[in-house]
Amino acid sequence: MQRTRANGAALASGLALLMGSTALTLPGAALAQEAAPTPAAPAAQAAPQVQGQQSGVVQRIIVRGNERIEQSTVLSYLPIQPGEVLDPAKADLALKTLFRTDLFADVKIDLQGSDMIVTVVENPIINKVVFEGNSGLKEEKLRDEVSVRPRGIFTRAKVQSDVQRIVELYRRSGRISATVTPKIVELPQKRVDLIFEINEGPKSGVLRVNFLGNKEFSDNDLRDVVVTEQSSWYKFFSTNANYDPDRLEYDKEQLRKHYRNRGFYDFRVVSAIAELAPDKNGFVISYTLDEGQEYKFGKISVETELQKLDKDVLLQLVPIRSGEIYQDEKIEAATDSLTFAAGAAGFAAVDVRPRYVANRETGLVDVVFQVREGPRVYVERIDITGNTRTLDSVIRRELNIVEGDAYNRALVDRSRNNVRALGFFKDVNIEEMPGSAPDRTGLRVQVEEQPTGELSFSAGYSSVDQLVLDLGVTERNFRGRGQSVRARVSVGSLRQQIDFGFTEPRFLGRDLGAGIDLYSYRYDLTEYTSYKTVTVGGNLRLAFPLTLNSRMSTRYTLRQEDVQIDDSYCDPAAPLVSRSICDQRGEYLTSLIGYTYLYDRRNDPINPTRGFRFDISQDLAGLGGDVNYISTEVTGGWWHGFNKDFIFSLTGQGGYIAGWNGDTIRVNSHFYKGGNTFRGFETAGIGPRDTNFGRSDSLGGRAYAIGTAELTIPTFLPEQYGIKAALFSDVGTLGLLDDEYKLKADGTVDPAIKDDLSLRATAGLSIFWRSPMGPIRFDFSQVLAKEDYDKTETFRFSTSTRF
Repeated sequence: MQRTRANGAALASGLALLMGSTALTLPGAALAQEAAPTPAAPAAQAAPQVQGQQSGVVQRIIVRGNERIEQSTVLSYLPIQPGEVLDPAKADLALKTLFRTDLFADVKIDLQGSDMIVTVVENPIINKVVFEGNSGLKEEKLRDEVSVRPRGIFTRAKVQSDVQRIVELYRRSGRISATVTPKIVELPQKRVDLIFEINEGPKSGVLRVNFLGNKEFSDNDLRDVVVTEQSSWYKFFSTNANYDPDRLEYDKEQLRKHYRNRGFYDFRVVSAIAELAPDKNGFVISYTLDEGQEYKFGKISVETELQKLDKDVLLQLVPIRSGEIYQDEKIEAATDSLTFAAGAAGFAAVDVRPRYVANRETGLVDVVFQVREGPRVYVERIDITGNTRTLDSVIRRELNIVEGDAYNRALVDRSRNNVRALGFFKDVNIEEMPGSAPDRTGLRVQVEEQPTGELSFSAGYSSVDQLVLDLGVTERNFRGRGQSVRARVSVGSLRQQIDFGFTEPRFLGRDLGAGIDLYSYRYDLTEYTSYKTVTVGGNLRLAFPLTLNSRMSTRYTLRQEDVQIDDSYCDPAAPLVSRSICDQRGEYLTSLIGYTYLYDRRNDPINPTRGFRFDISQDLAGLGGDVNYISTEVTGGWWHGFNKDFIFSLTGQGGYIAGWNGDTIRVNSHFYKGGNTFRGFETAGIGPRDTNFGRSDSLGGRAYAIGTAELTIPTFLPEQYGIKAALFSDVGTLGLLDDEYKLKADGTVDPAIKDDLSLRATAGLSIFWRSPMGPIRFDFSQVLAKEDYDKTETFRFSTSTRF
């Protein structure tokens, strides 16, 4: 009896040629420009045929034709053993089992008397995989795409599948006419080299993108909405200026979002057609649109059966008002707000579903938000992936939800923001996974590590050619434990500085941040205010959360400060600086305690587009030491994103320092603003100034207030360039000296001491570049309002390199 099963007529003939030749060309899957042909169906499976005995008892099994594969290996796959009866069903099962191993190109089974003869033809082993003719795609990308590997088994099915994969890869890169022909070269010991011969063909560009049926928006407006771009000679970096059928579906969704976020509730894309030009040099894409009419929001209401939720209170959280232009984005924002509010009220599982009622006659869309309690689902496990360096415990301690808790979307979203706020990861996602039961779920926290060490270098140029260089080394995730270590050295004509800091974010295993700072500063301010200061000291810090959105930090500081002024400057016979500055000479000890309270309601700690932030800091000096004062500083900000390109922010800061127990504020304890803190002015460039003796010495001030309005704007450059821009305007003031600084030795007011709380203002452009050597920032400023004695600058840049 003989049973035969072939893997396909084409493969059988190919292998027959392979045994007697050095090269064989297999039919490749060539993709024509018009359409991709359907691969040929494999040859029909050979039906078992009976020759001689149809059944019998097998006493011995003999394997023939095997060269590389051991006989014992073949026998281990057979579902029949000596002493058993072989019948047609078992013979067919044996054939299928051997073919499923992918080890054999052909198998025959004969029953001769009591001997079962198994004759096999082995599939070759792949020696190497070669790509020829590829210039548009790198070989590494092609190797990642194919499934065949050196030392793997050669089968026609795998090769044909990989041909289709390569063709699809080229199609997505815009080469719709690419063809791939696989070839094999026979080698000794049943080995072959597999060669993919690639004819990439021309890149199929997009000659034109047309829109039909659009009345409200021009073709140019809509071309900015879709991702597909028209081919142009200058778009050599763009990957969207070629034809990709999958991209058309994405473009249809982008058009739908564009219209529905501008009031066109009934909008739909009737068709999206790509036509190949007669000369086959590109495609013309046409979108047929049905815009419908413009709608506004009508009646907005909230319905809920949950007794603990007041629908009137929930309605106040909905960011939609009747009469506004209909927008899908506002519906999504309202759904998120209601879900978050219900979660904060203790409902772990809520289902918020908007119901729409559109009225064509009135042009209104009534929306009812139905808030229902969904089935309670519990978190069965939390998996953390992607953290190649950071310990799991560092991430888990930032999560507001643990195994066994009821699933709460609000806490999950907050957990994601907490992990992002660490600054250790480029991206953080938390997704659900199926649990072991319907009421169980898993969470997968996927993170993408980013450099947390920073080797920084910065430089600033002023209108008087002042140069400041700064070098620092910071590691914010030391040993992957979330600890922060900082060492900094600053050199330049203005500042020489050495400082070291260490922070343990989970002191004693609790949510308690503890840190220590040691530093030595030497400021040469002779170009600004005629004195030098030397400071040596340290801080002890402790920080802890108060609520989910607020945090408190406390500190104790002890430092020794020395104000140095050249004796020749203070010669009573021929002074070069004012008496008030000369009186600041000498060493003194400062001992102070302070705190900072932070309240943060931003939607994202790294790149906020919604929300606000506020903090207040106060320091009390006088617990020992030689000085007595209380200092208060307040900062805040508000962010609002119109879309991903336009984000508007208003930020502000202010401060006030006053002495107590009869003390005046020393000049080096004053506030100094300018440079990075007030763009358009050099370091210590604004505020009170001593203009005696032809000099212009900054005195700082006891009070300041600065506000900034900033709008990020698109640069129209590919995102991979990493270049962003923002328009800004800084407005503020600095001043309010103690009277002691304004008097001459005879007690009269010195007119050369300038102290005017007048308004200063600047405007300009900031450019941010995520360069290969690290982030770089350029500031171009134009001063709009200033005093004559202020010091200005028009350009400043800074950069840092991360590791």
